[in-house]
Amino acid sequence: MPDYLIDGPKKADLTFAFTHGAGAPMDSDWMNMVAKAVADKGFRVVRFEFPYMAERRETGKKKPPNPQRILEATWHEVIDDLGADNLIIGGKSMGGRMASLVADAAKVRGLICLGYPFHPPGKPEKLRTEHLADLKTPTLICQGERDPFGTKEEVPGYTLSKKIKINWAADGDHGLKPRKKSGYTEEQNIAAAVDAMAAFMGKL
Repeated sequence: MPDYLIDGPKKADLTFAFTHGAGAPMDSDWMNMVAKAVADKGFRVVRFEFPYMAERRETGKKKPPNPQRILEATWHEVIDDLGADNLIIGGKSMGGRMASLVADAAKVRGLICLGYPFHPPGKPEKLRTEHLADLKTPTLICQGERDPFGTKEEVPGYTLSKKIKINWAADGDHGLKPRKKSGYTEEQNIAAAVDAMAAFMGKL
């Protein structure tokens, strides 16, 4: 089993299993900020790392993500360990995408993706949305308006399940961070995303 980082009350009604994107670990500044903010809303937040990232922590050597089957298997291990009944799963970018691939089969309560990678940057024709058309799990995607993996102009044109709600971060990039000239701040955008997450989880 992966090691966990746990925030929030032990006896919370709902747990959010939350994992990282392709490049940064579960305790990056961004992950810490989001996890603490969600925990402060009264939810239990359980973070974990995929095997390649855990190995990087031990060896200090960067490795690419594991094959998709291993990433999905890791999610299933975590879900089996935590119990699907009161569990929302999700993550940053790749972590959220992998969660979206297992959510229906695992029968979790909900799914939250922060910065969903709808397509690789600069390659809008290579969509990663096929499974999202028939997704049955209630889903929230928090996406930056100018995310190069899927912008506010592009995403409405995709065929997405009616179970998916999208919360747009004003002028946000892939990490929801806006440009200074926008008049918004990263802290404001993350706080707004966390408010949306708490409202979403509160209805499940």
